[in-house]
Amino acid sequence: MAADDLRTGERTLTRIRLDIAYDGADFKGWTKQPGLRTVQGELETALATIFSRSSPPTLTVAGRTDAGVHALGQVAHLDLGDEQLTSLARPRGAASTGRGRHGNAETLARRLNGILGLDSDIYVSRAVIAAEGFDARFSALWRRYEYRVADASGPRNPLERNRTLWYPALLDIELMNRAAESLLGLHDWAAYCKPRVGATTIRTLQEFSWIRDHDGVLVARVTADAFCHSMVRSLVGATIAAGESKLDVGRPAAVRDELERTSEFKVMPAKGLVLLEVGYPPDAELAARALHTRARRPAMGLTEQL
Repeated sequence: MAADDLRTGERTLTRIRLDIAYDGADFKGWTKQPGLRTVQGELETALATIFSRSSPPTLTVAGRTDAGVHALGQVAHLDLGDEQLTSLARPRGAASTGRGRHGNAETLARRLNGILGLDSDIYVSRAVIAAEGFDARFSALWRRYEYRVADASGPRNPLERNRTLWYPALLDIELMNRAAESLLGLHDWAAYCKPRVGATTIRTLQEFSWIRDHDGVLVARVTADAFCHSMVRSLVGATIAAGESKLDVGRPAAVRDELERTSEFKVMPAKGLVLLEVGYPPDAELAARALHTRARRPAMGLTEQL
């Protein structure tokens, strides 16, 4: 059996990794929901068209983004049977072109983008045969987000309005970075997350810092092993409050340690948030990472997908 194959009963499956970008403005988040336009819903509808002669595959994603959140580096996987994979190499009813499985995976990206359309707000940037043991969700080591804020000294660029928060006050980036640095580390983030039944709020915040970009926009970079619901936007809100001197720079960490949500700062809107990248270990460590994550999360009560 090939390293990138899976077996389900007598059926051999090949795992495909998809790298995906999208403008989240007109989506009700990633997760498929009846009657609502979502990223997963649009992609799985396109997959159902491509594989109309068989059971359409479903997607497993690295991180479920909320309504309005964008992505440049989202990652998902799907599993294809031999016939499904082979069918990508030829027009319906024609003989195989013999391009091989890797070429067939590339064809999947082209067909998805073709169905989505040239002016689509979703783009599949890559489709490849996944390395052995790869799982888009459980193999991930970290997720990195960016949040953009144009404060009173920054530009009001209408072309960037769907991915930049316009904030009406002048913000002190030094105070924001002092508050952000105090939040780093392994902690319980219950005060910064919307609660979900049976889900842990323990995370390791690996990176959190602010810069003023070349165009004058304030940009936060936030990295963690995983994020709970609304966590990034809450962290951004706390440091913005510190930057406006509405909150002492030590208060965001104190709120975290009190483990209770507060009204002392606002959760920022989704539109300024972009999933930039998902990090994975070397190929030889993918399976072990997935096993470790799967074993750890049930013990911690983690039921949501991140």
